[in-house]
Amino acid sequence: MTWSIIARDASGRFGIAAASRFFAVGVRLPFIEARVGAVATQALVNSLYGTNGLRLLREGHPPEQVVHKLVAADDGRDHRQLHVMDKAGHVAAYTGGSCVDWCGHLGGDGWSAAGNFLSGASVLEDTVEAYLENTELPLARRLIAAMQAGEAAGGDKRGKQSAVLKIYGDEAWPDLELRVDDHCDPLAELERLEIVSRERFVYFTACLPCREDPVGLIDRSAIETRIAAARAAESSG
Repeated sequence: MTWSIIARDASGRFGIAAASRFFAVGVRLPFIEARVGAVATQALVNSLYGTNGLRLLREGHPPEQVVHKLVAADDGRDHRQLHVMDKAGHVAAYTGGSCVDWCGHLGGDGWSAAGNFLSGASVLEDTVEAYLENTELPLARRLIAAMQAGEAAGGDKRGKQSAVLKIYGDEAWPDLELRVDDHCDPLAELERLEIVSRERFVYFTACLPCREDPVGLIDRSAIETRIAAARAAESSG
């Protein structure tokens, strides 16, 4: 009923994008912690995989061991799907034997994709192909483009309803978190929201306090100057 992609870009940022014929997929599926890793739990979702998986990654367990520990402790494992990425971009995944066809997962250096109740294997294959091809795009747009390719290949075979995009950098909070909980074309709406985020939000929040600068910009004219410069640079690029 869902497919998702986890990725880590060259800067070390993590992202998860997902879509589903299910209400509010972004509530229980994606888990990311800066400088630690990312977990996506789907099929008959077990969000304890997310919280416990991040804890295990924080403790230094490799992804394969994280997956093994989570699945071994869960009597409902046959109905679960899970994929995990550590801070170095290493991945591991599990698809239970009772997940609804088509179901499966693919993984490589710095990326992982998994899905169930899909129209076919091409959904994941095309998602991954688009992600690997669009290296010139920033991570958020690259993940959306990947998901749109998967949808064009058939997506969730029951239809469309919700989508999510989460991007984490060095902070304990997301650089960007967009959710479409109930929409006739959720990935198109996710793309629209990402565009709107670049009208002001992403540049404004970059001026706020962070790990390296606990005060941030407090001169409003300087903030406006920086936002204008960032928007001009993007337009010219």
